[in-house]
Amino acid sequence: MSLYNLAKGLFRFQFRLMGWKIRGLENLPHEGPVILAINHVSLWDPVVAASSIPRQVSYMAKEELFSIPLLGPIIRRLGAFPVKRGQGDMSAIRQSLKVLKDQKVLGLFPEGKRSRTGELQKGLPGIALLMEKGKATVVPIKVSGTKNLLTKGWGKIEVVIGSPLTPEMLKAPEGVENHREWVTKKIMDALNSLHE
Repeated sequence: MSLYNLAKGLFRFQFRLMGWKIRGLENLPHEGPVILAINHVSLWDPVVAASSIPRQVSYMAKEELFSIPLLGPIIRRLGAFPVKRGQGDMSAIRQSLKVLKDQKVLGLFPEGKRSRTGELQKGLPGIALLMEKGKATVVPIKVSGTKNLLTKGWGKIEVVIGSPLTPEMLKAPEGVENHREWVTKKIMDALNSLHE
């Protein structure tokens, strides 16, 4: 058994004990390149989201995490790779496109950082670039109950998987000046609709 499947099994067991709920699993494509667009309020979000779906997820994670003893090597073995935030990190973009070219699942937090208030922040247009270049379907995912998960998450952990958005569905109309910003807004609108 791989480290990924072992970790996932252990977390699934723990989250089930805590009353974890998943809705919309039928919305996740069974094959092909997929980008998960996930809201971000806690360090637990990637763990809860990845544990909720049957396919393996590779995450782009801030590079600082990879220099933490023990944690860095573990998340790398679990398929995560570093990104330098606040700049166009070409290495992270290439790694992301490789995941999608290999017909796998890429997990992204389009807000770029955790929301301190829980309110959805503006999305960054990198997700539109990866969708376009990777010819990937985007699946919005809302995770809740992860803030203070071990103390206050009991009975509150919920994952809602929204309807998939294909590149064809996210073609900007003619005359739109910045099509990547337009696409990003549509993705964030879909993610926001899961919060209503």
